[in-house]
Amino acid sequence: MAKTPDTEVNAGAASGPTAEGLAAAARSAGQKGPPPVHLWNPPFCGDLDMEIRRDGTWFYLGTPIGRPALVKLFSSILRKDGEAYFLVTPVEKVGIRVEDAPFVAVDAEVSGTGRAQDLTFTTHVGDSVTAGPEHPIRVERDAATGEPSPYVLVRANLEALIDRKTFYRLVERGVHEDQGGTSWFGLWSGGAFFKVIPSAELGDG
Repeated sequence: MAKTPDTEVNAGAASGPTAEGLAAAARSAGQKGPPPVHLWNPPFCGDLDMEIRRDGTWFYLGTPIGRPALVKLFSSILRKDGEAYFLVTPVEKVGIRVEDAPFVAVDAEVSGTGRAQDLTFTTHVGDSVTAGPEHPIRVERDAATGEPSPYVLVRANLEALIDRKTFYRLVERGVHEDQGGTSWFGLWSGGAFFKVIPSAELGDG
């Protein structure tokens, strides 16, 4: 019988960590709220053939995971230590690959105006976070093309890539502000100003 994206999750090497075992542990750990992954220090059990692509799609054994509820479950036990990503339960820690950021911000709600403005992002796995000092926005620009890649911190070193449609909609709410003697175009949220691009590079600052 041909494997489907869902049956792939139940497959895996019997001798090592499996997605099925991690899912069961995550369900158990999350019964009374978000799993406290930051408190767990289990032994490293090797790498799992799991990857999060730049568009937020999770792959297991080279096949997309087709169940949103399962993706959300795995995302609840995701942790970043240094530059590496892991799925963590009370008893095991396995490495996975992340192409860019582990989450994608697919929408944003704007409330208030000016310096009192708040930008509340929703990710593809249902997280909601309001940008501010504890959840900063940062923008990286491709050195060759200048194309921006904007991110917002969701939780504990885990960022969401703000998708193109959402970012360009928010840019319409951008303003120019003096930052250390240089004018920057950027966004206000949560009482903080987040730089996007020097005003001089836009030619209208």
